[in-house]
Amino acid sequence: MSLAGSDPDTALLRLARRAAHMAGDLLLRGAAEGRPTARTKSSPADLVTVHDHRSEECVVRLLTAHRPDDGILGEEGGERPGNSGVRWVIDPLDGTANFVSGYPAFAVSLAAERAGVARVGVVYDPCRRETFTAIRGQGAACDGRPLTASRVDRLDQALVSTGFSADAEIRARQARCAARVLRRVRDLRSSGSAALDLCWVAAGRLDGYYEADLRPWDHAAGALIAQEAGAWVGAAPGAQPGGALTLACAPALADGLRALVGAE
Repeated sequence: MSLAGSDPDTALLRLARRAAHMAGDLLLRGAAEGRPTARTKSSPADLVTVHDHRSEECVVRLLTAHRPDDGILGEEGGERPGNSGVRWVIDPLDGTANFVSGYPAFAVSLAAERAGVARVGVVYDPCRRETFTAIRGQGAACDGRPLTASRVDRLDQALVSTGFSADAEIRARQARCAARVLRRVRDLRSSGSAALDLCWVAAGRLDGYYEADLRPWDHAAGALIAQEAGAWVGAAPGAQPGGALTLACAPALADGLRALVGAE
């Protein structure tokens, strides 16, 4: 496969997709070896395995082989500056707790930024063999098929997903918020993977998604994919996406869902 192209963003997308597939297939091989040993990071609920590190090493190795001057921000490897104007934001295993338990909802997520703005996003779901992609201004797709976000226009008809922090105090607040949301929507889900939830909003499988306490690698690719599919993507009133609260939903739900989840 040629990784060159006349459109710089298309070339970045090709490279990101190849890296995500390589890392995802590595994760599947790791999962086939049996339940992995996990260690904790910031809390007992914040897990990491050797497969997180192997996946990130795989991605970084390919990216640096083709684009050695790019910057990199990885969940496990930290930040490395670059001088090309491009920075890669990498989550090598989004949904580690799922992976450890053999629950088939995890992904590899890569975004390429220019001047701090995501230009390209790729999220690969190795369990379903689905690849979600987007280039800013050019729409979003799953395995080449264009994506269109939900057009549900009533909260009581909406299937909404959320996630929970590894921090116990934040989880308690999130549980109170989830109870409030559940009373107002059709049903509530939690996949354990922010990247997948954002892509499922893009695909219309979810009508909305919200989560607090995300990091840049959690949402960089998925938020672009959701936005390019026509979803409303932003934050609760007064917050920035990726900070206090990130939200993606059918456009007609944005005001109501923002008000509902921003109250906590």
